Amino acid sequence: MPFYHTLGQIPPKRHTQFEKPDGGLYYEQLFGTIGFDGMSSLLYHIHRPTMVKEVLESVAMEPKLAVEKNMLSRKLIGFDITPVDDFIESRVPLLVNKDVIFGLAAPRRSMTEYFYKNADSDEMLFIHRGSGNLRTLLGTIPFEYGDYLVIPRGMIYQIEFNSDDNRLLYLESHTPIYTPKRYRNHFGQLLEHSPFCERDFVLPRDLETHDEKGEFLMKIKKQGSLHSLVYASHPFDVVGWDGYNFPYGFSIFNFEPITGRVHQPPPVHQTFQTDSFVVCSFCPRLYDYHPKAIPAPYNHSNIDSDEVLYYVDGDFMSRNDIAKGHITLHPGGIPHGPHPGAMERSIGKKETQEYAVMVDTFRPLMLTEQAMRIDDGKYYKSWLE
Repeated sequence: MPFYHTLGQIPPKRHTQFEKPDGGLYYEQLFGTIGFDGMSSLLYHIHRPTMVKEVLESVAMEPKLAVEKNMLSRKLIGFDITPVDDFIESRVPLLVNKDVIFGLAAPRRSMTEYFYKNADSDEMLFIHRGSGNLRTLLGTIPFEYGDYLVIPRGMIYQIEFNSDDNRLLYLESHTPIYTPKRYRNHFGQLLEHSPFCERDFVLPRDLETHDEKGEFLMKIKKQGSLHSLVYASHPFDVVGWDGYNFPYGFSIFNFEPITGRVHQPPPVHQTFQTDSFVVCSFCPRLYDYHPKAIPAPYNHSNIDSDEVLYYVDGDFMSRNDIAKGHITLHPGGIPHGPHPGAMERSIGKKETQEYAVMVDTFRPLMLTEQAMRIDDGKYYKSWLE
């Protein structure tokens, strides 16, 4: 996040002695990205954050590919993903390339028996069903339906749910996830034409500080494997921190759509960016107001991108036979556009009430074995008249 935040107690000067009330010093940790060039935060621990007591098993987590060179438009029935108790085990990778893993999860239970961090990727969770709290060593972020949760790589967290009915879209990005650069000035402040502002973000709160030694199970994803380690002190022992590198939440309901006299291109819906893909939010909005406007999108060719749409709610006006939880993949190289009848139906309409999350990647996506199990097998023919 390109703005400053702090919680708890910190010394007046960085890299100086910070004394505990009962004697001794707190342990300072720089938590940053991209070497020493990216955003970072300074954390102050009660115990050394480096104490590993035991190394346990490692389990391979690389997705099993079914289609590596895809040239078909596809529809995946996302709610066919089977709920699983464990948060990590519930993740089902569907579409992958060297830059990102796009998947769904339906976890039934909170993460209480272990802590987790992804050392490979920034994570983005989109909450389609459920509510709860994202608990991290930098504080807690409450979440509910419609929230994005952005979790920087290496962030230690647990997640707790308020019920067993949870549906999540997740992205694992090998490059950092930021807000779009064109919405920010050179200081990092969001500009007036941005469809959201700093007030819309939910920042960590209620810092938990545990002064405990013992055995604490940590699961770390690194190089495509899940490694289990035992830490000698509680991972949430931070008494204070400040900086720019921290998790945050943002609700799709706080995205303010940009509209015009004629149909606006997909970049006006952009919410996040990386070096290798973008994330867009389609939200309720007024349609185009030119007297001859066609609200439905024009046919277009994704020559340089694969387009993935995750349908959240409402009636998506450019598609036929689409329901909540469906995923469509439109690969680069094949033109796509509104389904037969959709263009005509859109003329004269004043607004839409749709919600969807779109991911456009700059490298082709491959389909996993799990994706092929929920592929309807006929979507690519749905434009035939």
